[in-house]
Amino acid sequence: MPTLEVNGRRVTVAEDATILDAARAAAVPVPTLCHFDGLEPWGGCRLCVVDMAEAGWDAGWFKMVTACNHPVREGMRVVTDSERVLATRRVVLDLLLARCPEAPLVQRLAREHGIERTSYVPRAEPDDCILCGLCTRVCDHIGVSAISSVNRGWGREISPPFDEPPPDCIGCLACAEICPTSCIPYETSNLRRKIWGREFEMLRDPKTGEAVITRAQAEHFAQRSGVPIAYMESSDTSKRRVMATTFAKLQVVK
Repeated sequence: MPTLEVNGRRVTVAEDATILDAARAAAVPVPTLCHFDGLEPWGGCRLCVVDMAEAGWDAGWFKMVTACNHPVREGMRVVTDSERVLATRRVVLDLLLARCPEAPLVQRLAREHGIERTSYVPRAEPDDCILCGLCTRVCDHIGVSAISSVNRGWGREISPPFDEPPPDCIGCLACAEICPTSCIPYETSNLRRKIWGREFEMLRDPKTGEAVITRAQAEHFAQRSGVPIAYMESSDTSKRRVMATTFAKLQVVK
């Protein structure tokens, strides 16, 4: 397992670890916006940039890389708070603040880096979407791919095909739940759920009446995993009741 230094702290990590993993192991904070454990690292937001030097490089020679997807090496040296790293993060946040001036997460990160207001012209129609790509990537990850990034420049956005209710969407809310700025709207009741302009029937727990999962989501996961739909439409409340009843019937062995 490789051993490296992060801000002068020596840490040993797994062979397949990234610099971000090493920073976390060393208790060194590195900001991220497009990273989510369990999804393939992308490095799109550029907020996790760090300075890195491989073993054997000339003293003082560093390369700036994204921590979330750059693999560690034995003897590597990493600096997360050099002036050029912080300056790069400030540029990223300055641009994000121009795009999303009302997004609380962007405002907080900008303030932490000494930015109170953007130095660029704010977007005429503010949008809380930071284009991190998490929503499209998690949609791809579960095998649906109902939404994607469209257009370029200021007009770039996340949208279903042709900006119409996506036929492949299963209403699972993975995109809305993973969104760091909570900018994907949806509505859920005991009968229906609506997201991306499409309505879904909710399956309800036959014992408690709780809305648990959309029928489309249950059918999709049942097909991919083999788990019966009857199990997925059972709420956590019902499962806890079954477990409690089962444990109550067990005899304690001394």
